[in-house]
Amino acid sequence: MARARPKGARDQMLVFVDESGDSGMKGKQGSSLYFVVTAVLFEENEAAEACDVCIDQLRGELYLHPRAEFHFNKCSDAHREKFFRAVAPMDFFYLSLVLNKAKLWGPGFNYKEPFYKYATRLLFENAKPQLSRASVTIDQSGDRDFTRELSGYLKRRINTHGEVIRKVKSEHSHSNNLLQLADMICGAVGRSYRTDKSRPRVFRNMIGHRELSVQLWPK
Repeated sequence: MARARPKGARDQMLVFVDESGDSGMKGKQGSSLYFVVTAVLFEENEAAEACDVCIDQLRGELYLHPRAEFHFNKCSDAHREKFFRAVAPMDFFYLSLVLNKAKLWGPGFNYKEPFYKYATRLLFENAKPQLSRASVTIDQSGDRDFTRELSGYLKRRINTHGEVIRKVKSEHSHSNNLLQLADMICGAVGRSYRTDKSRPRVFRNMIGHRELSVQLWPK
């Protein structure tokens, strides 16, 4: 059940978006069963800065290189557990959309960029009641032209009754702790749908109090 947005939020929010899985459709070798996209919401800059510092401090505690990247698929379970324990007290919330690729149909899903745009739009439709003048940062995995295209697309689709999304920009995740937070959460949500793993929900449960909603679509 979605939680209500806490009162007292400022007019501008910071949102960090990352994905887990791939856009390959069912039948393609190595394709994941689900594609997950996650938005992490900070209502105040101070909360984002505190979480950023927390993640930097965790690297030191784990004796990692200062530029080491927290990436769910590359972390050990021990590091995953320590990461989620460290960030659990931080002041953020998240939403995820889980695309069930076995039930998707249509030619647009066979192409990476339309697939990603559609998934991100559905995510932001769910997040829309929580957002106000949001500054959105996505992982810079594509080119800048695609970021501009995605920005225009989301603003046209989401900003129908006011400025819900103020801007969309891209940054490299290796230099942005809060994109790494989105990656780790996205990986935890994706793991919770795995039937080949023991205790698949363990990491998602550790941050369950930060979860606004997770939608599986289509069911």
